[in-house]
Formats: sequence, C-alpha cells, structure tokens
Amino acid sequence: MDYLKRTLEPVLKKAAAEFPAILLTGPRQSGKTTLLKHLFKKTHRYVSMEAPDIQAIATDDPRGFLDLYSPPVILDEIQYVPGLLPYIKEIIDANRNKKGQFILSGSQNLLLSQNISETLAGRSAILHLLPMSLREQSNQSQRKAPWDSNAKIPLKSELDIAALWKNHVRGYYPELVVEAKRNSHLWHASYIQTYVERDIRMLRQIGDLTQFQSFLRALAARSGQLLNFAELGRDLGLSLNTVKAWLAILEATFQIHILRPYHNNISKRLVKTPKVYFTDTGTLCYLTGLTSFEHAKNGPLSGPIAETIVLSELIKFFYHQGVQPPIYFWRTSKGEEVDFVIDINNRLIPIEVKASSTGYSKMADGILKFKELFPNKAQSGYISYYGSLKMPFGEIAEAIPVTQL
Repeated sequence: MDYLKRTLEPVLKKAAAEFPAILLTGPRQSGKTTLLKHLFKKTHRYVSMEAPDIQAIATDDPRGFLDLYSPPVILDEIQYVPGLLPYIKEIIDANRNKKGQFILSGSQNLLLSQNISETLAGRSAILHLLPMSLREQSNQSQRKAPWDSNAKIPLKSELDIAALWKNHVRGYYPELVVEAKRNSHLWHASYIQTYVERDIRMLRQIGDLTQFQSFLRALAARSGQLLNFAELGRDLGLSLNTVKAWLAILEATFQIHILRPYHNNISKRLVKTPKVYFTDTGTLCYLTGLTSFEHAKNGPLSGPIAETIVLSELIKFFYHQGVQPPIYFWRTSKGEEVDFVIDINNRLIPIEVKASSTGYSKMADGILKFKELFPNKAQSGYISYYGSLKMPFGEIAEAIPVTQL
C-alpha cells in the first residue's frame, strides 16, 4: 500500500525526542502501524502484541519479554497486555534521560489513557491518529488552517463535487483512500463486524451484539442532532445507563465524537444537551444504508454528512497537532445556532456548514447573531460550502470551499 504523508508526523518525531515513551491511539485501521513503521523503521524494532503467543510470553514473563524486545521498540496494540506497563516504567526510570525508548500504540483510548496516566505519568506523550483528512488525501498535509494569519486561500479552487461526495460515502480510512478499487461497502461491513466482536467485547460484556449494532444504526440516523438519551433508549428498549455506557464505548474507541454546546460558563457546557457525530463519513453512510453519492448528496442526510466531514477535519487538525480539539456548537432556545465554534487563544471562531454549492447572503445569519452576542471574543467566521469560490460576507464571515478548511 502506498504511503501518504500524515499531518501528525512532525509532532510524533518531536514527542519521541522529548519523552521516554509515546502512546499513539486512534480507531482501528487509521494508519497507526503504517505511520510508526514509516517514521521509526531505522531506529526501533517492531512487535505486535495482538498475536496470542506474544501475549502469553509478555503476560507470563514480562521482564523476560522486555529483555528479549529491549528498547528502542514499538509495541503495537499494547491494550492486549496492559500488565506490561509497570515493567516498562521500571526500565524508563532506570534511564530517565533516554528519550523515545518505547513507542506504544492501541485502539482503545479509555483503557489505554487510564493505564498510561496511572503508570507512566510524566514519562509519556499521548497522541491521537484519526483517519485521513482532506489535506492529507490531497498531499497538502501541512496546509495552514484558514484562521491562521499565514493561510493562503485561493480565490477559486478546483472542486470535483461528484468525486468529493463519492469520497464522503467511501470514507477516509487509509486503506480505502490508497486502494481505490477496494469495495468500500464490504470494507465497512467487515470493519463494523470486527470492531463489534473484538473491541466492544474487550471493553464491556455485551450479551446481544445484534442489539448493539441496532444501537449504532439508530445513532447514525441521529447524527448532527441534539442527543436525547432517554428517547434513544426508549426507541431501542435500552435503559438510560446502558445508552450512556455504550456511548462512552463508542467515544473511547474513536467511532463517534460527542460535541458539547458552547457556553460562557464552562461547567454548564457539561450539563447541556450534546450532539453526536461519527468520526468517519464512510461509517455514517454505511450505517444509514447510503451506497451512492447521489443519494448522499441530494438526500435528507446531506446536511449531517457535510457537517460530519467538517467536524472530522477540524478534529483531525487539532489532534494531529497534539492538541485537544477546542470545538463546540452554539444554539439558543430560540433556535439560533452556529454549527461549530472553535475556542482558541481567547477568541471564538464560528463556522457554519452548508451542503449547497451556491453562496447566498443568509448563510451568514447564524454567525452574525453569534458575533452580536459575543462581541468581544467572536472573530470573523467561516462558511464551509461546496462551491469553488472564496466569497466574503463583509466583516461577518467568509465562505470557503470545504476542501480549503
């Protein structure tokens, strides 16, 4: 499989030069192994912890295992042997000044982060790799964000709308991006089945896996909507605690992103009703039964799909810089809203998303209201749309092609 440069590369190299250990997490098939092998093939040995015999050796004789696979080493899928972490700590503490000794990877953020935080606190950097971004797919991995003062957005962009929507339906996992002939529907079917049968069962004992898949599909149908936990539970015959537990699993394994509302009072952001988005548009389209780009582009889910691609681009941009994404949505009791708000450097950057290819003045209405309510912090915003022209809306906002976000 061909290698496409990832935006996380410089951050990963820098972390390896500054920390004794690195944990790289992200969903299955997001390219973690490929990236680590590419960056560290000349300096680190590679061991996959997924093989049962390797797990048995590491579990039964951790010190012997670490003597056999001494650092510098990449230990892939470390979640299978979390008991190895205290022994890794022992080696690091014996030579604390040596950087990049252990590079660990895994696909379960919740368990891994907890174990790393408890065992390797102060000794490790935790980074996240998500599926490929639009900038990575177009070999523009280091393109600046539009709100960066050094960003250069062309007045007109080449935009193949049909190809773009086909990619949305296909999804942005590296294997599907690089191998254009792969059947994406079969790939996602296998991915979901493997994910449910392996990752889900490792995190929580779920008796009825079929019901969990029904939960996935019901959640996909609500993508981009305010998430009513009780209603979702009633529709599926699930308790409120089960709904919350299953959502936590999906979030911990990077399948969804739960978006909180923006509020001046930080504590209130946590109690207000959130929205849910899937990490990958291909997963969303598969779970909602969309197989053609025409149905995706022109059907009732075109808006949620467009929002999903923009949110995933924003999340990837921040995660791949080693930063927790400071992204929210804004909505008033009157129904006024802005799809996404970035809270960065004491300023608020509002972003609206439109699935339309035509620019029109009312696109900026939500951003205008937001700026009126937050005059001291709100900056000029952006409207992501499927047109090819950069269009200014005075000092309120600028409409830019989705590929330039």
